[in-house]
Amino acid sequence: MGDHLKKVFKKNDTSSTLAAVIGSPVTHSLSPILHNAAFDFLKMKWEYVALEITERELEEVLEQMRLGGLGGLSVTMPFKTIMASLVDSCTPTAQALNAVNCVVSTEEGLIGHNTDGDGFLNGLIHDAQFDPRGKKAAVIGAGGAARAVIEALARSGVTSITVINRTLDKAESAADLAGEIGRVGTPEDIPETDLVVNATSLGMKDNSEFFPCPIELLHPNQIVADLIYHPLETPWILETKQKGINSYNGVSMLLFQAVEAFTLWTGKEAPISVMQGAITQELTERTYK
Repeated sequence: MGDHLKKVFKKNDTSSTLAAVIGSPVTHSLSPILHNAAFDFLKMKWEYVALEITERELEEVLEQMRLGGLGGLSVTMPFKTIMASLVDSCTPTAQALNAVNCVVSTEEGLIGHNTDGDGFLNGLIHDAQFDPRGKKAAVIGAGGAARAVIEALARSGVTSITVINRTLDKAESAADLAGEIGRVGTPEDIPETDLVVNATSLGMKDNSEFFPCPIELLHPNQIVADLIYHPLETPWILETKQKGINSYNGVSMLLFQAVEAFTLWTGKEAPISVMQGAITQELTERTYK
């Protein structure tokens, strides 16, 4: 085990229950802010840290979890896929996505979960009171976040999911997650949908001048959800709001995927408003730095 991991686990031998997010890079992660705000509010002797590790150290981290050295584990890029093959079993959702973002220790072993999709759905309900049953959705993008959203929407009762992506084979693979209601489409299909989700990086700092789809294709009868949360409002979201469209950023998806993980690890109800306040404050500060 690397010296940096030894120090972390030794420090927490007796002081508190340790939880962590692992990835590379991981210093930018907002997960410690979310979870530590919840632990502090509930006066729980838990500490959540970000661990920068290599792929070779994944097994060592999981061994620490098996030995009780970790009470909870979050997984971010680039380890979500390989983690699905390292845990003892996966939930049906994590198995379908072949991606794990949350590991839970149980009597049956280490269980891999993927809370991203349900985090998106719960965020949408929280923000827009949007019931997806019977609705039509369009998802722009076909990467990991898009796939999680597609899989969750397919379980939620939507009648169709149109996947729009520059690479056709990736779009087809993502659409397959929705079964019979999934299809590959083009931007011209967007006006016929009730929910439009941007699951691409278009709108982030390096791509801020690019829009996931033309504003002209959107109308006020739709809900627009952008998975980007930094910046809090991309130029695309700002323009949709100016057009009178109910539009939401990715903060709530980030929040509610963490809420689910918190409860899986601790068995306690997460203090949602406290976690939301902490993450909103942090993102606001980062925006104006």
